[in-house]
Amino acid sequence: MALAAKIVNFLFGRPLATSEERAEHIGPLAGIPIFGLDALSSAAYGPEAALTLLIPLGLAGVHYIVPISSAIIILLFLVYFSYRQTIEAYPKGGGSYTVASENLGANAGLLAAAALMIDYILTAAVGISAGVGALISAVPALQPHTLELCLGVLLVLTIVNMRGVHDTGIVFMIPTYLFTGTLLLVIAVGAVRALHAGGHPQPITPLPPIPPAMSAVSWWLLLKVFSSGCTAMTGVEAVSNGVMAFRDDTRKNAKIALTIIIVLLAILLSGIAVLCRAYHIAATQPDSPHYESVLSMLTRAVMGHGWFYYLTIGSVLLVLALSANTAFADFPRLTRAIALSNYMPHIFLLRGRRLLYSWGIYVLVTLTAILLIIFRGVTDRLIPLYAIGAFLAFTLSQAGMVVHWKRHNGGALRMFVNGLGAVATGITTLVVLVTKFMEGAWITALLVALMITLMRAVHKHYRRVARETDLDRAICTPELTKPTMILPIDRWSRIAEKALCFALSLSDDIRCVHVQLADQPDNFCDEWEEKIARPLREAGHTVPQLITITSPYRYVLQPVVDYVLKVERLTNYQKVCVLVPELVVRHWWDNLLHNRRADLLKVMLLLKGNRRTVVINIPWYLEEA
Repeated sequence: MALAAKIVNFLFGRPLATSEERAEHIGPLAGIPIFGLDALSSAAYGPEAALTLLIPLGLAGVHYIVPISSAIIILLFLVYFSYRQTIEAYPKGGGSYTVASENLGANAGLLAAAALMIDYILTAAVGISAGVGALISAVPALQPHTLELCLGVLLVLTIVNMRGVHDTGIVFMIPTYLFTGTLLLVIAVGAVRALHAGGHPQPITPLPPIPPAMSAVSWWLLLKVFSSGCTAMTGVEAVSNGVMAFRDDTRKNAKIALTIIIVLLAILLSGIAVLCRAYHIAATQPDSPHYESVLSMLTRAVMGHGWFYYLTIGSVLLVLALSANTAFADFPRLTRAIALSNYMPHIFLLRGRRLLYSWGIYVLVTLTAILLIIFRGVTDRLIPLYAIGAFLAFTLSQAGMVVHWKRHNGGALRMFVNGLGAVATGITTLVVLVTKFMEGAWITALLVALMITLMRAVHKHYRRVARETDLDRAICTPELTKPTMILPIDRWSRIAEKALCFALSLSDDIRCVHVQLADQPDNFCDEWEEKIARPLREAGHTVPQLITITSPYRYVLQPVVDYVLKVERLTNYQKVCVLVPELVVRHWWDNLLHNRRADLLKVMLLLKGNRRTVVINIPWYLEEA
């Protein structure tokens, strides 16, 4: 056991006391890799998702990436200013669920909650699959092992995140800043070379030829491209959800982290778009044997195929895979907030050994693994399901903030900023839903409806439990009567003696139930008089009743349960306590040598009893030889 504890502490860190929570708080620099990885890493697959849809336009399609990226960046800054105000108004964490619930009502809150939970699961799956896709671009021989690599990355992420917020931030800080540093250097060098070449630079290494145009441009195609490119905006809400993870002043530090994330993302998106047009870089088909990611081609074109190329692609791989960390950071916080309102099981409120809401992580990992297995770890298959939940949550959050400022006299400017953000993201939500509906977005819409139904069912259950268990009166005196004790007993033993003595200390109405099997001899009645009834009578104690039940079909448990139910029907107020003697062995394998009737009896009583039934376990611990 000591060795197992050491291994657990090595992998997941030592247990943290509640008093150590303050040390787990982080600053803006650590907040960027924890809450910004999803947003920053989307620069690696957002532009590529848009360029993939532009393949049918040939070279003309590459030129459309700049105006489309510009529209996305404008929308990004609208959302940024809106979420700065959300952080200001909700310093304890103002995720879409909290804002929508408090200002737009429970239904809007549930819609935001369902959308966000699905989005976080997709964030984890898309981030991991995109990271593995970057690795396959550099090492095509690994393509047959895509799913295994995805599940391996998920396992590593789980272990790292189970160490807690502080350790996670430290671990992810190096790959995050390596990713942004190498990409910013690629963009800067590429921009300088493009300026020197009059806007038409020559790539250092040859690029794949752009296929000829196969279709004409249309508004419908451009809308689809815009909706795919909007995946680059997912994760922007993460900082507002996790404000309480920052050290004091929480609002100031959260705003600094959000600002840095948005500025970096805007530079990356605009730089990639401009350089793709300058170097004539088009996307390749994801399922093609000659597939190569856009960032791989861009890095080769600007910096060549040397050590820097592998450093950049390695950092892209790491950050894409680690971008799932945003979901690990926010999904447990979201499920906790929902559970506080009784719309999720209360198990999500429990904090683990590292001050984490561990059950949220367990559920996230399980659902992400299922999603990766279903879609075989291919990013392109997951993208159509993506971004809908994020933009729906954006819209509800900003609409809720408009109501919040109206209630608290926040001023016309604040209402205008959030209102403009709500309108812009609302329109984007409709565009994304319509353009991606037949490609798989209908699955997301169906899952949102299913999640809302499940959350309502959970809330209904908790309301019924509260209605039946809450008590606003004084104690009921009939409840103070001594209970009827029922003790199943098969033979006289030390275990039976312990149970009977315990029963005698609680009540005078004790009934020992003995089941007599029709095909077996039984001398228990003789033992009863000699070893139980007579000694108790001589000592002046109450002698329990002996109830002997003959079982012609050799059933043991059912006759006991039937008798307990019969006693329940014949009593009005008394509690009926069933004592269940049980042998407890020292090793798990010893259980194979004994029947488990005691466990089964307890289950049957719990399922068939009523509110007056009490089941008490009487353990007898077997000592070591």
